[in-house]
Amino acid sequence: MLRPLPFDHYLPYAELQALLEDWAAARPDLLRLESIGKSHEGRDIWLATATRFSTGPDSEKPALWIDANIHATEVSPTTASLALLWKLLTQDGVCPDVTRVLDTRAFYVCPRVNPDGAELFLCDRPRYLRSSTRPYPFDEEPVGGLRREDIDNDGRVLSMRLEDPNGAWKAHPDEPRLLIRRDPTEVGGTYYRVLPEGVLESYDGFTIDLQRIKQSLDLNRNFPAHWRQEHEQVGAGPYPTSEPEVRAMVHFIATHANITGGVTFHTYSGVILRPYGHQPDDKMPAEDLWTYQKIGQKGTELTGYPILNVYADFKYHPQEVITGVFDDWLYDHLGIFGWTTEIWSPQRQAGLDKAKPIEWFREHPIDDDLQMLKWNDEKLDGKGFQDWTPFDHPQLGRVEIGGWDSIYAFRNPPPQFLEAEVTPHADWLVWHLLISPHLSLLDASAAALGDDAYRVRLVVQNDGWLPSYVTKKALERKITRGVVGEIALPDGARLETGLTRQVGPQLEGRAYKPAGVFGWISDPTSDRAKFEWIVRAPTGTEVQLTARHDRAGVVRATVRLGDGPVC
Repeated sequence: MLRPLPFDHYLPYAELQALLEDWAAARPDLLRLESIGKSHEGRDIWLATATRFSTGPDSEKPALWIDANIHATEVSPTTASLALLWKLLTQDGVCPDVTRVLDTRAFYVCPRVNPDGAELFLCDRPRYLRSSTRPYPFDEEPVGGLRREDIDNDGRVLSMRLEDPNGAWKAHPDEPRLLIRRDPTEVGGTYYRVLPEGVLESYDGFTIDLQRIKQSLDLNRNFPAHWRQEHEQVGAGPYPTSEPEVRAMVHFIATHANITGGVTFHTYSGVILRPYGHQPDDKMPAEDLWTYQKIGQKGTELTGYPILNVYADFKYHPQEVITGVFDDWLYDHLGIFGWTTEIWSPQRQAGLDKAKPIEWFREHPIDDDLQMLKWNDEKLDGKGFQDWTPFDHPQLGRVEIGGWDSIYAFRNPPPQFLEAEVTPHADWLVWHLLISPHLSLLDASAAALGDDAYRVRLVVQNDGWLPSYVTKKALERKITRGVVGEIALPDGARLETGLTRQVGPQLEGRAYKPAGVFGWISDPTSDRAKFEWIVRAPTGTEVQLTARHDRAGVVRATVRLGDGPVC
C-alpha cells in the first residue's frame, strides 16, 4: 500500500525523506532513491529515479530532470515534483502514456534542492531567506537597521505602518484597509510610512535602513552559464557552482548524458519561463525557438500557465538581465530544453487574468487591489490580509501591524488550493519526456556470402519526436555525437570488413515537419542509421550488436550466423 501524498500541508525534511523512502520500498521496480550530495548544513539532497528497471537501466534511456525548492520559501514546488512521482506510481498500468514512459524512459526527480533553507522556512518561527543558509558575502553578524521578524508573536511577519507627514501612502477613501499612493502634489492629509515588521538596532530616532540579510546567496544565480560576479549579479556566489547544492545538481546532470531536458519548479507567478534571460530570441537558432514554442504551447494547454521568455517578459528591471540560472545553463551549455515553472498566481486566482508578472507590482489600477481584497475575504476567509492593528513598538512607538501575509497568500498556494494547482504539471512532464528521441530496432540480421562469410546488418531508427541531438544548440556546441553501432565477436570469429565501433549520423525526429503536405514535401529516411560488417565465422556463431546514442538510448540484438538469407 503506497503512503499517499499529502496536499494539506508542506513537508518538513524528515517527513519528505520518510515519504520517499516508503515509496521506494513499496515500488523498487519503479523507484530508486539516492543522495546526490550534501547541503551546506550536511543534509542529504535526495534524488528519485523513476523508470521500469526490468526494461533496462535508467542510464540507457532518454531522461528528463525535475527539481524543486532551490529557493528557501518556495516549498509548493516540492509537492509539484512529488505529484509527478505519485502519478507515475499510481497510474502505471492504468494510463497508457505513464506505462509507456516508464517502459522506455526515465525521470530524475530532486524534490528539494535546498533542504536547509526550506527547513528554516517551515519551522515554528519561520525566517525568510532567498536560498542557502550559508553566510554570504560576509560572515559577521549584520549590525544596525531594521531586522525583519515577528514582533507581536502572532506567527506571521507582516508590515508596519506609522503616521508620517512625509509618508508615501494614505488609506483608500472607501476601503480603509487598503493603502494607496499619495497624489504627487497632495498635502494636508493623514499619510503613512510602510516598513516590514521588525525591530530596529542602533536607531537614532530619524533614519531607518533595512538590515542586511546575513545569508544573501541566490542559488539560481550560481550556475555556470553566463555567471557574473557579485557587483553585476547579486547573490551569485564567489564562483560558478561554489555552493554544494548547485554543484551536486550540475555534477549529476553533466554526467548523465541521457538527460534530454529539465524543468525546475519555483514560485510564484503562474507561468512557465524559457531562455534566454540575458539576450533576445533572435540569438537562438530558429529551429530551437520554434520547438521551444511548440513544447510550451502544450504546457499551456495542459496547465493553463502561459509561456514567457525571460528576457522579454520577466526581467525585474528593464535595464537588467538575469544570468547564472538553471534553464540557461541547460540550454546554452548542454543543448537541451530547460524550463522554469513558477507555481501559483494569486492575481489570477482573484480574477485578474491579464495581470503581467513583475510588471503588475510596478503598476496596476487601484481596482485590482480592491479585487484582491475581495478574493481574500471570500476565498481565503480573510487569512491573507490582516487588518491594521495598533502595536506599541519598542523603538518607533505607536504603529499598526497588518497588511498582506505574503507567505500565506503569495509565496505558495494556501493548502486548500495546492492539489489543484500542482497536479496538472505532471501531465506536461510525462508528455515532455515522451517527445524525447528514442532508438528502436528496425533490423538485425546476417546474410550468408559463402565460405563462412556473412554480412551482418544493424538498422535502427529514432521513433521520438525530437531529433537525437535534441537542439541545434547541441550541434553548434558539438556536445553529442551521432548514433554509435558496435559489434562484439566471440572467439573463433573474425571481422573482415568494418570497424568494431562505427559512429553514424545524428537521427532526425518529426519535430521540424511543416504544417501541411505540399508538392515539394518529402520524408527522406534521415531518422534511420544502418551499420554493416563482414564477419567470417562458423555457422551458428552468435554475434552481439549494439546501437547507442547518448540522448536516444540503447538497443541490443543477438544475431545467429546462418539463420538469415543467402546473398
